[in-house]
Amino acid sequence: MKKLFLLVLVITLFIACQNQPQRYFENSAEIETVKAGIKAYESQDWDTWKANFADTAKIYVNSNKALSPDERIAVFKEMLSNIESYGFNDKMNEVEMIVDAKGRTWVNYWNHWKGTTKITNTEINIPVHLTLRFIDGKIVEEYAYYDTAPIVAAFTEIEAAKAVEAENEDSIQENQ
Repeated sequence: MKKLFLLVLVITLFIACQNQPQRYFENSAEIETVKAGIKAYESQDWDTWKANFADTAKIYVNSNKALSPDERIAVFKEMLSNIESYGFNDKMNEVEMIVDAKGRTWVNYWNHWKGTTKITNTEINIPVHLTLRFIDGKIVEEYAYYDTAPIVAAFTEIEAAKAVEAENEDSIQENQ
């Protein structure tokens, strides 16, 4: 009787484990969308980057204040105007998709962003985490988390270098 009970228990557990829906994915259309968005960002192809988002998408960058994709593009353009070269490290690229308990689809992206500034040639290297929620193949929410201090410090150096350059130009003009 004990053996029969144990056999039924093992079979029940086996069947119960088999009926769980898959929740974690290393390959999916949504993951490919995120990877394509990263490539579009790296090449400043803003139309392709924006095409991944729903019209009502909200983007949160280290904040609870939402930006639209157009507002985010404007921030990117302003920041990148001070950057000579930039991109993500393909060797450190980690991407996964999950379907949470509520049935929502999320893609998580981890990597290191590296850039070199114009004027000062300062190298910036920042770990980045993105979490993006998808509905019907489009991004409806994005949460971006990264330390902005290295960027602020590098841009402060640029402004200081510009001020010194302007001072030097004024001195040269006065001496002529």
